[in-house]
Amino acid sequence: MQTTSLIEVQSLPFWRRPMTLLFVMAAAMPIAFATWSALLNNFVIEVANFDGSDIGWLHTVREIPGFLAIGVIALIRVMREQVLGLVSLLLLGVATALTAWFPTLGGILTITMLSSIGFHYYETVNQSLQLQWLDKERAPKVLGWLMATGSAATLVAYGLIVMTWRAFDLDYNTVYMTAGLITATVALLCLALYPQFESPTPQVKKFVLRRRYWLYYALQFMAGARRQIFVVFAGFMMVERFGFDVHQVTGLFMITLLANMCLAPVFGWVVSRFGERRALAFEYTGLALIFAAYGGIYMFGWGVALAATLYVLDHIFFGLALALKTYFQKISHPADIAPTAAVAFTINHIAAVFLPAALGYLWLKAPEAVFVLAATMACVSLGLSLLIPRHPRPGNETILSRLRPAAAPAE
Repeated sequence: MQTTSLIEVQSLPFWRRPMTLLFVMAAAMPIAFATWSALLNNFVIEVANFDGSDIGWLHTVREIPGFLAIGVIALIRVMREQVLGLVSLLLLGVATALTAWFPTLGGILTITMLSSIGFHYYETVNQSLQLQWLDKERAPKVLGWLMATGSAATLVAYGLIVMTWRAFDLDYNTVYMTAGLITATVALLCLALYPQFESPTPQVKKFVLRRRYWLYYALQFMAGARRQIFVVFAGFMMVERFGFDVHQVTGLFMITLLANMCLAPVFGWVVSRFGERRALAFEYTGLALIFAAYGGIYMFGWGVALAATLYVLDHIFFGLALALKTYFQKISHPADIAPTAAVAFTINHIAAVFLPAALGYLWLKAPEAVFVLAATMACVSLGLSLLIPRHPRPGNETILSRLRPAAAPAE
């Protein structure tokens, strides 16, 4: 297939340019994934009778492909990143469409594994393409707008669920099929209509693990461990403890999406204006307080209003995580972006493979302890974020670094 350089794209119609493709993919992915997430807790509790241990195992299985995201390095040897990303998006859509066909523990775990392969490989490649196709000066703001686009697409999907779930007495299969097929169709259209875009710098197509990226790796590990607790147990708490129905859970998601639509571009500006260290420090401080308050809900019997507020704030603070992407973009050699994106996703999911299942058993005994652990993780992340220099760049990756010449990709 003919390829197009990023210089030649200026002659293409606007709708066929790399930036447009990034926005189309940003809108397409959440339609399937966010719909799956919105219905998940109610689906597994009402249809498959899951308890806390079962939901922990489901999320452990879901995160295995993230742990194996390093396989992207092998795949880009025989397949272009852009094609791999769209094929992964197609797999996510198809697997989501088939989710309700397997209403047993074994069936749900199997179809979840397939959809997760699509999601995690798409996210790995998408992050790589974003950092390759966006220049460093514009990246924070554009990433903010990409987040807002994803939130807008998700908001439309959730809005339709809220308005139609009870009005038309929908079932899980109808909603999963509709959302999944929309995402799959968009992926097929992108494969057919967009040319192959060349990266300005050829990517290293082998395993890359560099000592000078150690702080980025550490922050990725802590982010993965901490986020798993929120993804697995915060929504589960709303259904199990407070009895939220599908339309109530989805309505709560819609509030967070409206907030993110408005604030994601602001977050991009904040990172551009104040730098990655301050943005991440603010995020981790807020998350530590939020997780501590989650624990208080169980220890002191605080009510549903506080739980819902914390859930929204939690989502908002996670939006500042785009600063971690731009931090790596600033310290990395351009040829390292693709392989390091794969390595970082694997590191991000190390804890995710065992943590949900292990904490599922802890949840049965002491739910508040799960959130106290998350607050502790946020504090550790805060300490690490303070090691980011005000102006990170190759040779000045952390405040502990001595300024040195930029490392070559083979070093």
